[in-house]
Amino acid sequence: MEDVLEVYHRPYDDQRPLVCIDEASKRTDALLYGRRTWQVMAGAWPGRAGDPFADWINAAEKHVVSNTLTEADLTWAPTALIRGADLSTAVNALRERPGGDVNVMGSASLVRSLLANDLVDELMLMIEPIVLGGGKGIFPDDGAARPFKLVSAVTAKTGVQVNRYERAR
Repeated sequence: MEDVLEVYHRPYDDQRPLVCIDEASKRTDALLYGRRTWQVMAGAWPGRAGDPFADWINAAEKHVVSNTLTEADLTWAPTALIRGADLSTAVNALRERPGGDVNVMGSASLVRSLLANDLVDELMLMIEPIVLGGGKGIFPDDGAARPFKLVSAVTAKTGVQVNRYERAR
């Protein structure tokens, strides 16, 4: 744990958000990405081997949802391709496997689809104390209620909040 915190030390000494990310990574057996996020991550992480988080993310089982990528494009191993039409079936199969969590980092359009199809059991939202405007939203705009229950909240000295919510069914 200390190694991860040393590598990702921020210019303030409150590491609580990083501890939350580290705890989530320890519960994760597979990562799920949308195409754009996967391409950004695949372009960045393989060259950063040698620190605990980079080694973990590079070795982790990855799944990318895309209708345009091909198997030949999957240079960041291990990665499996999921076609958009197969999203619900593939995610349900991942969820039903024994073991840890399936974690999505970024991928706003993918998260919106997962929420709309009731495929999200937990949300970990990092709320930064800045309003930028614009950007993609992760919440479906269909007006359907999807209740979640707050299970933990951590606030850093900088005002960053890391909130974990479980699906209330």
